[in-house]
Amino acid sequence: MKKLLIGLFSSLLLCLVLTACQGMKEEQVRGKEEIHDEEHDHVDEHSNDEETQVGIKIEGLAAHYHTGDKIELSAVLDEESEYEHWHWYSRESTSEEWEVVSGQETETFIGEATTDGLELKVVLFDDNHEPIVQSEPVKIVIDDHHGHDEASQRIYQGYFEDEQVIDRELSDWDGDWQSVYPYLLSGDLDVVFEHKAKNGDMTAEEYKEYYTVGYETDVDHIKIENNVVTFYQNGKEYSGEYESDGYEILTYEKGNRGVRFIYKLVDGTEGMPQYIQFSDHNIFPVDSDHFHLYWGDDRDELLEEVTNWPTYYPAELDAEGLVRDMLAH
Repeated sequence: MKKLLIGLFSSLLLCLVLTACQGMKEEQVRGKEEIHDEEHDHVDEHSNDEETQVGIKIEGLAAHYHTGDKIELSAVLDEESEYEHWHWYSRESTSEEWEVVSGQETETFIGEATTDGLELKVVLFDDNHEPIVQSEPVKIVIDDHHGHDEASQRIYQGYFEDEQVIDRELSDWDGDWQSVYPYLLSGDLDVVFEHKAKNGDMTAEEYKEYYTVGYETDVDHIKIENNVVTFYQNGKEYSGEYESDGYEILTYEKGNRGVRFIYKLVDGTEGMPQYIQFSDHNIFPVDSDHFHLYWGDDRDELLEEVTNWPTYYPAELDAEGLVRDMLAH
């Protein structure tokens, strides 16, 4: 009986000890969580502190992204620092408060393009969780061009009804544009042709030959503003004012169709063509993201040209940006 009582007492004592230890562990965990929460609450208090000096540049921002693109940014300090406590913040509009982005606690931000107009900034903190320097906000621009819905894709591929076509102003192509032909010659676009070969009916080499004929031009730069078109050709500059001359719907060998929006010269320097014709896969007014351009002095003869279509993209795009855009189409 005595042994039984001792055994029961020992078991009870062990349970009390284990319970106390468990309580201490839970208290320690809660304490750590509270400290962590307090640290982040402290960080959030300073997320809207406009008085924190700007001393960080955000690099790696693309001119625009497509939905689902990978975003990879780097925070670069103007001056070296011993601290490595980073936090990235986001907001969807200037009327909203900055919110800390979970999991982004280094000088590198990696995310996915999902919200057009999303603003990002980064802040560096010291060991007391006080902000030292921050960056200016940068904006994520998403431009899916022709859309992902079935109707938009069919129009882009050249399947539409005549009544869907609406005439366009020359201002749809306003901007500073560069030819993609030099990038083809340098090999920067080879990855695009390799991608096409995986889903197409030609080899990468055959696609490159096809696009070499299509892209070929000595007009490497074009500016369009206030109905004035400027060609930069072989180191010389030519300008002309153009007005709308309607549009023509063309049917191609494969059965799909395209629209040429046509403009005629009303005043300009010698060397400018009498007609320019735009094709950008759109069939109604919209700002263009790239275009194929045909030019010459005979309107009808120009409409028969279907093998050489000099192609222009925004001048600010580098080789990487061009490739990204082309792969998205």
